[in-house]
Formats: sequence, C-alpha cells, structure tokens
Amino acid sequence: MNQKNRDMNVLAPIKTIMSTNLITVNPSDKLTVVKELFEEHNIHHIPVVRFKEIVGIVSKTDFMHFLRGFSRNEEDRFVNYARLRAYTAEDIMTSGLAKLSSSERINVALEVFMTNRFHAIPVVDNGDLVGIVTTFDIIRRLNEDEVTAKQILGKKEE
Repeated sequence: MNQKNRDMNVLAPIKTIMSTNLITVNPSDKLTVVKELFEEHNIHHIPVVRFKEIVGIVSKTDFMHFLRGFSRNEEDRFVNYARLRAYTAEDIMTSGLAKLSSSERINVALEVFMTNRFHAIPVVDNGDLVGIVTTFDIIRRLNEDEVTAKQILGKKEE
C-alpha cells in the first residue's frame, strides 16, 4: 500500500479499522471462561452474544471490579474459584450498548467515544455482530500513519 494514502480518513467507514476476529462469550458462560479469555488473549472487551446478536459486553474493568472482593491468600483459592463458577457473563456485562454499523464513518465512532467515554463499540449489520471498534483500533491506525519531516518541522511560511 502506498504510504502517502495511509493517513486515517475520519470519513472512511468503520469497517476499515474495526476488529473482526472476535472472541465472544454467551450470557450463560461462567466467569471462569471470561477469566481464561482475558488471560489467554490480549483483549480488553468481550462481546456477549446469543447466536450472532449482541446482548452485552464485558470489559476487563468490569471483570476486575468483580474480582475486588477476592482474597489473595492461597487458602481462599477454592472460594475464589467457586465464586467465578457461581456467576455468569450476564451477571457482570454492560447492556444497553451503543452500536454502529460497519458503513458508518469513523468520525461517528469518535463522537460516541468522546460523548460517552466508552472504549469499545460493537459493530452490527442486519442484527448480527460483525466487529468491534475500540479506542485502541483508532490509536493503532494513527500510529501506522507516516510522519514526514515536513509535518515535524512545520511548513515554512513564504
């Protein structure tokens, strides 16, 4: 790809920056599953889906908040594990989510992030979850943009 055409265009569709290789859970999945997914993958949001329909999202922050009452003692390990098995993704997920379609523009996602202080927005087409766009996706895309000497030094006024 030509580097000069890589600058992020905020009028481009969200599908150009969204993540599509999603790791999801069902509402009835135990928090042991959620814990394993957060530990095994470098992710911060897990969509909660029934079939392909999104019903909520579990953020790593939600999960860490749930873990606050856990003891760090080795003797309490069994109690902690039992607590993870007793609760489900549905118990700690955020529902009533903002959703965008893959054809909506990146600037719409930016506005949602700024207004609501979300860090992840599910992308839904025809009722099906097709991706997720996160603040990290935007940062990653901006980081890919080429920075030129002219940008660093600024244009000289004539």
